[in-house]
Amino acid sequence: MKSKVLFSQGDHRWVMFARDPLKPEKIIDTNQYMIVNRQQAILLDPGGIEMFSSMLSSVVKEVPIEHIKYLFASHQDPDIISSLGLWDKALPSATLYSPWLWEGFIRHFGMDSITFSPIKDEGGTLSLAGDDIEFIPAHYMHSSGNFSVYDSKAKILMSGDIGAALDAPDAPLFVDDFEQHIPKMEYFHRRWMPSNAAKKVWIERVRRLDIDMICPQHGGIFKGEDVTRFLDWLDELDVGIAVS
Repeated sequence: MKSKVLFSQGDHRWVMFARDPLKPEKIIDTNQYMIVNRQQAILLDPGGIEMFSSMLSSVVKEVPIEHIKYLFASHQDPDIISSLGLWDKALPSATLYSPWLWEGFIRHFGMDSITFSPIKDEGGTLSLAGDDIEFIPAHYMHSSGNFSVYDSKAKILMSGDIGAALDAPDAPLFVDDFEQHIPKMEYFHRRWMPSNAAKKVWIERVRRLDIDMICPQHGGIFKGEDVTRFLDWLDELDVGIAVS
């Protein structure tokens, strides 16, 4: 699995884990992220059960395992958090932050030791070794209980399935041509996102944030001017085609 440092300033880092060459062919490719601040780390959408061994071996190259204090699951999908039962054995003292709505569902993946901390619908914050990480409501984008993660120090938004693209396994980690990237993400958003109203609410929220990068759970990262390009494109896109 590839790892890429997206941001580093003093003791504060963002690391991306993606493009695992050992991933079974029929499993969708996923991006996992880790925020490190001083002696604490949080794993964001740590991935499916098939990705656990690659993720664990990649993560411990970046931080000692005892520094991983938290996990975050944006919603309940298996490609997000079905590895939970294995992380539960590796990180028995950790805390999982996830939408309150999905606790009874997520526990099906196994959670005997990890503490579940429900995120209320209106969102919240986590103090990661003194720096606040924000949970931004993203309900119905696509899950009915869903959050993005914003780090004001790094100016990074981890958007989950918002901005996702069905990229080739060897695709670059960053979007390098926005217009050519559109066909890779258009159907995903038109089919997976059910509500134009919810889409507008999320876009209005994130436009108020100072963002240098939008990091989705699938496909390339948007950075610089492509952040605004993506938000403008999504704003104009008609979603929810399965019920139109």
